[in-house]
Amino acid sequence: MLQFIRHYLLALQFFTRIPVTGRLADWVGFSPAMLRASAAHFPGVGWLVGAVVAAFTWALLVLLPPSPFAPLVAAVLGTVLSVLMTGAFHEDGLADVADGLGGTLDRNRALEIMKDSRVGAFGAIAVVLALLAKVSLLALLGSLNATLLCVALFLAHVVSRTWPLLTIRLLAHVGDVAGSKSKPLADQISLQSLLAAFLWCFMAVAHVFIAWSAMVLVVPGVAWQTLAWWLASGFLASGLAWAWMTRWFARRLQGFTGDCLGAIQQVGEIAFYLGLALAWRGVVSGGGA
Repeated sequence: MLQFIRHYLLALQFFTRIPVTGRLADWVGFSPAMLRASAAHFPGVGWLVGAVVAAFTWALLVLLPPSPFAPLVAAVLGTVLSVLMTGAFHEDGLADVADGLGGTLDRNRALEIMKDSRVGAFGAIAVVLALLAKVSLLALLGSLNATLLCVALFLAHVVSRTWPLLTIRLLAHVGDVAGSKSKPLADQISLQSLLAAFLWCFMAVAHVFIAWSAMVLVVPGVAWQTLAWWLASGFLASGLAWAWMTRWFARRLQGFTGDCLGAIQQVGEIAFYLGLALAWRGVVSGGGA
């Protein structure tokens, strides 16, 4: 259990701006092997980020005056909070991937561009469009039902942090091995760590259905079967996005970099929201609000 806590706290330290410093950091410790093992808790980081952002969004929707613009305000501020918690870690990866793969067809040149800390036109456009897509989809879901919006936020942050681990398992790490901050994390992932990550994801879904059954989450007229079908649409859309991006990286780069993992997380999150939005008619026809 102590090792589990250490690995989880190391994942928080690496993937978020949540302070793990001082004596706590000394207790956690660090080694490349520990960082590699902490990858199993990437979806667990999504648990914390998703739960905090969902709770914050819910509070805003309760406290803001009744208005058609309230979901938009909540979506914007909730997105701001998520960026503050993660330090735009994944958005930065998306920008680097867009600059590298959008700026050239040459593999080696693309990898060089992705190492550059400066953000180019392709990267800036990608981040802006990603944030617009995320905010608009969240605002749309919030205008349909506040409870389901919070469920979507929580699960999207968990699911989108699970897909990159499959990419680590399937592809080789490429790029500047010596200078890559992700190399100790991303060079490999054991089957045991991958199963632990899937357990984080499964428990998140189970948590939602337990809360639904216990009437903690209430949407009149929406049965658990309807909820399951709706969430499956989000999983499917997110999974298709992951498959397309992994194939793209395999074809263009013959592998992946840490930036690629961040890009997968961002696109997977957006795709999850899109899948839920597209499936909403089925919720309504099934009796949802």
